[in-house]
Amino acid sequence: MKKFFETLKNINKIEELRARILFTLGILLIYRLGSFVVIPGIDPTQLEALKNQTSDGILGMLNMFTGGAFANASIFALGIMPYISASIVIQLLGIAVPYFQRLQKEGESGRSKINQLTRYLTVIILLLQAPSYIANLYAQLPPSAFILSGTLFTLSSVLVLTAGTIFVMWLGEKITDKGIGNGISLIIMVGIIARLPFALLGELGQRLEGQGGLVMFLVEIVVWLLVIIFSIMLVQGTRRIPVQYAKRVVGNKQYGGVRQYIPLKVNAAGVMPIIFAQALMFIPIMVSGFASSDSMSGFGAAFSDITGFWYNLTFGLMIVLFTYFYTAIIINPTQMADDMKRNGGFIPGVKPGKKTVEFLDSIMSKITLPGSIFLALIAIMPAFAMLVGVNSQFAQFFGGTSLLILVGVVLDTLQQIESHLLMRHYDGLMKNGRIKGRSGGVASGL
Repeated sequence: MKKFFETLKNINKIEELRARILFTLGILLIYRLGSFVVIPGIDPTQLEALKNQTSDGILGMLNMFTGGAFANASIFALGIMPYISASIVIQLLGIAVPYFQRLQKEGESGRSKINQLTRYLTVIILLLQAPSYIANLYAQLPPSAFILSGTLFTLSSVLVLTAGTIFVMWLGEKITDKGIGNGISLIIMVGIIARLPFALLGELGQRLEGQGGLVMFLVEIVVWLLVIIFSIMLVQGTRRIPVQYAKRVVGNKQYGGVRQYIPLKVNAAGVMPIIFAQALMFIPIMVSGFASSDSMSGFGAAFSDITGFWYNLTFGLMIVLFTYFYTAIIINPTQMADDMKRNGGFIPGVKPGKKTVEFLDSIMSKITLPGSIFLALIAIMPAFAMLVGVNSQFAQFFGGTSLLILVGVVLDTLQQIESHLLMRHYDGLMKNGRIKGRSGGVASGL
């Protein structure tokens, strides 16, 4: 506790860090307040049916990602997921389309152009998803809930929902530029955290009503904490590769002759594979106009049941594939081998050049496979939790997308805070060692 208060004092002494943290908290507060602003033309006292619809299932998960804005018929109801979906498409195009490949190689100007195209695609996705959300409101809410109705209400609501998500994107970018941490990641995280107290109280109430009692609730909390610890280990796990640097004499000074280690992360892609896979799993329910699974059949019903076999198998396989995809983007064995050779380094027992590239690529493939499988298992764990009787809302925090996002984003944000402290010669956040984020460096973002 003493260490905690000392850290707070040190943070307060660093004017830039203090300003960044306060700015971030202020932006997140604006986002949370906006999630309660109901779309103009809807009576906020008659949203009970919509809240019942989003109490469990895949719509419950979508509501969690928006911090409850979906069930509140808020101006932020569509959340940040359309932007995530647009990012998926643009990054996949970077593999197959030469134009996007050239943009990726053009440095800052290329990234700026890609970001602009991502925003345009986000608007297109929003203009497709917003009418589905409005149609769902008409289907779920009683006619008396609509102060306005008809074409005027639909068009104005589509524009409001589109502007709401664009505004959330802007808030995320402002956090990244002037705050602490990655803005989009923090917005997703704060929405998830907002649902945690309700989930805990709901599970406690269910157990106290006779379904296992307080003892069972405490057992669930212990298991939940163990899953959190395992998730942290997965996020921080590394495989160290020894690199020997040859001795060099320049003038009267000697350089090199030491052994260092390259930390290759077991899960170099972080939580991005889960976020992208989850965004794609939302597509069937969005295409169907947010209809409940009871009114769907075949393909739509199978991919709306988050405890179903086909949903979880597809979700898990997509996570494994996206893990390899993102690892290939983040880790470049050729660049690593060139850097080692340029600095007079080599891996003992491996020839420099092509052999080093092949060795590093082989190591990454071997450690990425178990990392991706463990990531997928944690992601589908809520399905098993629900099958043994855990409340559907609390089950989402039993591993799954929510828990891994919380762990990854919190670690990355704390790592940035620690970097500011160490840069100004203050102690870090931990007594021993340093906090490791998802990327091992400055927070990797969405």
